[in-house]
Amino acid sequence: MADVVYRLYEWRLSDQVKGLKRPRHVGVMLDGNRRWARAAGFTDVADGHRVGARKIEELLEWCQESGVEVVTLWLLSTDNVNRPDSELVPLLEIIGDVVDELAEPGLPWQLRILGALDILPKETAERLTAAAARTKGRTGLKVNAAVGYGGRREIADAVRKLLQTHAEQGTTIEELAEVVSVDHIAEHLYTSGQPDPDLVIRTSGEQRMSGFLLWQSAHSEMWFCEAYWPDFRRTDFLRAMRDYAIRHRRFGS
Repeated sequence: MADVVYRLYEWRLSDQVKGLKRPRHVGVMLDGNRRWARAAGFTDVADGHRVGARKIEELLEWCQESGVEVVTLWLLSTDNVNRPDSELVPLLEIIGDVVDELAEPGLPWQLRILGALDILPKETAERLTAAAARTKGRTGLKVNAAVGYGGRREIADAVRKLLQTHAEQGTTIEELAEVVSVDHIAEHLYTSGQPDPDLVIRTSGEQRMSGFLLWQSAHSEMWFCEAYWPDFRRTDFLRAMRDYAIRHRRFGS
């Protein structure tokens, strides 16, 4: 009976969002995997990440069905890279498996890896970039896998690339200071060429951004969900879409 009620509710939500405005770019903070594992009685918190990993393809299907063009998944922060090897090594393996699966032949996703790959083990960085390269030319949903990602590090990297580019062109610091703008920096972000996120979803009940898409999310709508990521359902996604659709976006005004 409960399953029937859930299906009816899901159908109702799906009907409610038909024809409403949709976000072009959705950022998702897949939070709560470890807490879910502990609550479920698992002794190895990596099991929470494994269950959460299986949810990702479902999310991408929901996004594609809804007309979303870009999805950014925060899989590993720069802070997480400093975790003990007993936690980090299995997590990196799980992330590698996820990215490889999304790059499998027959799937439509276009992958881009966002992050400071130089802080990851060499074999992990190579595995991720190779998977993304295999999706070149695909025309489906653009999927950003943020691994070794931190918003402050991204901005620092963008400024560094900007300086290097102009140095190679012979521009002096004084000349650059006269012309540098917000757009110049944005051109060197990891997400260069993509629209900023319209909607950012964070699971697990935490209500903070933690440096996720720090530059790009200046005008994003935020939606916080109490469910841990492995428990995130299509109804949660549809509620986020419905809530986004009825908001009046002010873009900082």
